[in-house]
Amino acid sequence: MESRRVQKVGYSTLSVSIPSSWAKEINLKPGDTVFLSREKDGSVKLLPSKPRKASEEAAEYICSSDLCDDPKMLERIIVGNYILGRDIYTILSSTRMHSEYVAVIRGITRKLIGLGIVEETPHRIVLQCSIDPTKLRLDTLLRRLSIISLTIVKEAIQALSESDASLANDAINREEEADMIFWLAMRLLITAQRKGDIAEEIGLTNPLHILYFGLILKYLELIADYAEETARRVIELLDRYEDRLTRWVIEGITNLNDLAHDLVLRSVECFFVGDVKIANGLLEMLRSIELERDRLIQELQEIPHLRLILWNITRIADHGAGIALIGINNALERKTEICWRASTDSENAAYGSRR
Repeated sequence: MESRRVQKVGYSTLSVSIPSSWAKEINLKPGDTVFLSREKDGSVKLLPSKPRKASEEAAEYICSSDLCDDPKMLERIIVGNYILGRDIYTILSSTRMHSEYVAVIRGITRKLIGLGIVEETPHRIVLQCSIDPTKLRLDTLLRRLSIISLTIVKEAIQALSESDASLANDAINREEEADMIFWLAMRLLITAQRKGDIAEEIGLTNPLHILYFGLILKYLELIADYAEETARRVIELLDRYEDRLTRWVIEGITNLNDLAHDLVLRSVECFFVGDVKIANGLLEMLRSIELERDRLIQELQEIPHLRLILWNITRIADHGAGIALIGINNALERKTEICWRASTDSENAAYGSRR
């Protein structure tokens, strides 16, 4: 961070010089116009009148597949470039690219929304992302991810209740869609952190919301993961131990799962609505879920997978409680009947008289 001394020009005008390196980077010349934008935190943003051309902003990134120890490592690098908001990146190989690496590139490209292969040779594959972040809303993506995750939560245990392995497979297949939405949302978050004008266009008017949205998105992605794992365990149960499952066990697990599902659903709504009392009640609800889980564990039959399913349900509820906590913090940013900023003695006195 560079510092500048404020200088007085004339009788009332204050001036500050700008870094010459920045002026050269954006091709700013004497006589050009710049704009000043006041931010909510009291700072001032300096904007050039001539924005950079898209061609100047688009940089190409190179990845050497030769240095990737295995195909999965290459896949993670591609996902990382995508999340970082990079639009063009090239995978290179000093020899003919191995078929396993090519298969991984093609597979992960189908899972990253807006990403496609624009050039392919035996030694080189070029990927390009065509997403316009200004056309998307982060709150819409968060709600979409919550719907997908909670559908997996519901279907995984519904498959157990109805002895329907195909329903459990549907839940497993939905997890891939949850990953796609999560990666896209994280790409938007990082882009918004770098470019304030884009942040406002996708619905991030408060810098704190970048942190809040990031945490909630991760909680929802983990909820989908736990629910997918539950669905896999249910398939094993139905295949090998269905005749040993009693109705009361299935009903107990189903009721517990419904509580966890509702906790997550209401926690997401609390984040947007900002109801502190409801969010606090959901945190207390988590304790009830944990007690019920412990009771069920004491009475469960000795059948593989049952205890793990109960622990997965508890973890889902725990992440829902984490979202509720974020909802409380988000609500406290604005004035509420429960908590507000003390501004004058008269307001405090008025509150004392109401009591």
